Amino acid sequence: MYCNRIRVSDFRNIEFADVTFDEGVNILHGANAQGKTNLLEAIGFAAIGKSFRTSHDEDMVRFGAEMAEISIDFTDSVRKQNITVRMMKGKRKRIELNGVKVGRVSDIVGTFRTVLFCPENLSLIKDGPAERRNYLDVAISQLYPVYLKSLQRYNQILKERNQLIRNAEDDRRTFNDTVEFWSSQLAREAAVIASYRVRYLKRASECIRDCFFEMMGDREIPTAVYEGSSHREAEEYEDMAQTERIYYDLLMNNHEREIGAGSTLWGIHKDDIDIKLNGKSARMFASQGQQRSLALAMKLAEGEVCAQICGEKPVFLFDDVFSELDSSRRAYLSGKMTDRQVIMTTCEPYGSVGGKLIEVKSGVYTQKNG
Repeated sequence: MYCNRIRVSDFRNIEFADVTFDEGVNILHGANAQGKTNLLEAIGFAAIGKSFRTSHDEDMVRFGAEMAEISIDFTDSVRKQNITVRMMKGKRKRIELNGVKVGRVSDIVGTFRTVLFCPENLSLIKDGPAERRNYLDVAISQLYPVYLKSLQRYNQILKERNQLIRNAEDDRRTFNDTVEFWSSQLAREAAVIASYRVRYLKRASECIRDCFFEMMGDREIPTAVYEGSSHREAEEYEDMAQTERIYYDLLMNNHEREIGAGSTLWGIHKDDIDIKLNGKSARMFASQGQQRSLALAMKLAEGEVCAQICGEKPVFLFDDVFSELDSSRRAYLSGKMTDRQVIMTTCEPYGSVGGKLIEVKSGVYTQKNG
């Protein structure tokens, strides 16, 4: 899969840009705060319908403008396609796939697939469970549309159930009348999501191990296993009917604890990835260098699993990652850039990487070679 061209108007500090990319490495080079990451953000937004920097679409509309537009031309294994996104202040964003309006963001996710790696991802191991859940959700949503739809339903049901719990002390009758309905709905979606996460991690764990070995040698053996809030063995989550029953029982038999806490205490929103080195918690016992290598391996594995399932590599987006890595990890990452499209940002000298150079200054993009 390749991003051939992007046209952007009134997005962040970009008044207008029309940039083409090669199928190999593309380097967005310039000083800080010039617009390198903004263009990468626009590419990623076209892939998953949301930004990795903000949850508010209006934040991306250029100051003084009423609408921002992103248009991506890309090629997959079958044909050339286009995704266009328009964000208007005070209105819902409008999305078109090949000139045809689509009703929801979820309708385009997985059409143009990317893997984003930014400096924040280097803390993937030591950060809290929410970051690792997000890692799974973004990766799996681009592979299986049913997963994203189930995740969206789950989040909406969870919101309703949490509100019901918060109101329980003042309105116990409504709670008693409706908690079974919301619990059964939540358990059903939880079972679907957990089963996809477990199967994905089985594939990803092998790729993580291989990448980590290549970087660090075979002294340590990494593992990544799904850790659910029902405290069962990871493999058990593949049985969706059994998983649904277990989550349902947890949600129905612990009402007083949940009312006391003011929220739902069991479900996929509480789950995590248990990452270990030689059987010990990587979060607790791995060095900073080992944690960074594991995080890098997890992001590269995301691309490898995508290629295995979809038959083509996604577009890799690297946002100023080289400045955060030591020389050995830089060399390893450079070696992994072959046979795939990479669009990367950097403030540093670029000669050792090679590729198409695009200079960035004040939201203006100038091709220098390639």
